[in-house]
Amino acid sequence: MNEFATSFGTSVADSAPAMRAQFIRKTYLLLAAAILAFIGVEVVLFTTGAADMIANVIFGSGGIGWLVVLGLFMAVSFLANRWATSETSKVTQLLGLGVFIVAEAVIFVPLIFISMYYAGDASVLMKAGIVTLGLFLGITATVFITKSDFSFLGPILAIGGFVALGFIASRLLFGFSLGSVFAFVMVAFAGTAILYETSNVLHRFNPNQHVAASLTLFASVALLFWYILSIFSSRD
Repeated sequence: MNEFATSFGTSVADSAPAMRAQFIRKTYLLLAAAILAFIGVEVVLFTTGAADMIANVIFGSGGIGWLVVLGLFMAVSFLANRWATSETSKVTQLLGLGVFIVAEAVIFVPLIFISMYYAGDASVLMKAGIVTLGLFLGITATVFITKSDFSFLGPILAIGGFVALGFIASRLLFGFSLGSVFAFVMVAFAGTAILYETSNVLHRFNPNQHVAASLTLFASVALLFWYILSIFSSRD
């Protein structure tokens, strides 16, 4: 399975203005559709009772169960990304995005349960969503206004991601609480990821990769929403 070339001279930044505008429009329309699809999948999971089964399995398995779920999610994410960047067909690309949306919806189920039934605030999901959207729009505007290339953040995010994964794995294995401070740090991490990925929309992807660009942006927005929702759901 081949991937689109992303060498210098083929990026959106080097394309004609009309092609660049079309790519950006397609990317962000698809991102909006992905967010709506994510909401739709969550509604289906909770109205059909599937969410209860998912939550019972994850909560009942303890830390090891969470590690298994996290491992499966990472594997599915890798596969979805490969499909989204595939040259095989547009259907394959959209299938990759769809698989990733469903995987995100499933892994969010336990956190949504906690926010709905333990936070004591019926509007917590809406509040977290509004804050996430506001931060995303602000960061996106920063990139498009400054037109800066933030690709230098890649190695920093890679190292930070491994460190965060280590803390999460340790928490699941040994049962200690990471606390709200960790959640705030991860919000900053997710915001930086959005800054990096938004920059990549222009500087790394070529004009045929709007599906892959939408997937990477959706992943960063989902990460940001996860930790903002965690903060809103905390009683600390």
